[in-house]
Amino acid sequence: MRLVSICPSNTELVDYLGLTEQLVAVDDFSDWPERVRTLPKLGPDLSINMDMVEELKPDLVIASLSVPGMEKNIAELERRNIPHVVYNPNTLEDIAEDLKDLGRQTGVEKRADYLVSHYKELINEYKTFAAGVKEKKKLYWEWWPKPVFTPGKQNWLTQISHLAGAVNVFEDMEQPSIQTTWEDVIKRDPDEICIAWVGVRKQKVKPEVLEKRPGWSELRAVKANKVHILDEHLFCRPSPRLIDGLQKLHQVLWKQKQPTQTAN
Repeated sequence: MRLVSICPSNTELVDYLGLTEQLVAVDDFSDWPERVRTLPKLGPDLSINMDMVEELKPDLVIASLSVPGMEKNIAELERRNIPHVVYNPNTLEDIAEDLKDLGRQTGVEKRADYLVSHYKELINEYKTFAAGVKEKKKLYWEWWPKPVFTPGKQNWLTQISHLAGAVNVFEDMEQPSIQTTWEDVIKRDPDEICIAWVGVRKQKVKPEVLEKRPGWSELRAVKANKVHILDEHLFCRPSPRLIDGLQKLHQVLWKQKQPTQTAN
């Protein structure tokens, strides 16, 4: 099949299924695995060059609604009658279902079933660990600085927090993503702060942007030196790579590489 991915997380789904060699083009932000960097680029995921997509005559375009503004891509695919699927996952379970669906769409259903089974086994290992954690650490996740955006209840980062023996301080908010205020963050006074700005490499995050915020130095997490600048590609893209992010978070919080013992 001739496949086109117009979202980084979908490109990662394709690779997990062993189909990267069938990709003929990707969006500008797709950078994993390494070999997709040499493929033709179609523009940023919010402004895909649909003329180029149509010229490539794909058998399937893997599209997304994970970021506001992607709707116009879907409308244009429909207008041009280009075969496509659309994924919009918010939870770890949604990602598993998308992986299985893409496996069906591309004829590798057995591989998809195997991958999902392994994915769920890893999640269950962390569930067992988290069940033994008596005092859950309170985490504040930030995935955009201005205005401040943070994940809410229906989001994979809330689930990952639980699996790592912690809680998201904004999990009382039902939405997957919330625009909030810095004043509200201060009121919730998290134990630890996790910074993963969407589309911004870890090395590009400037600590001085955070340090200038009112009340920054008075936060419990700051006083305890518990501010973590994380690799956004392991936490902000809804693909099975989130399990790598979970492993990283577990190590950051508990100084353990694997959930082999109970933390108290």
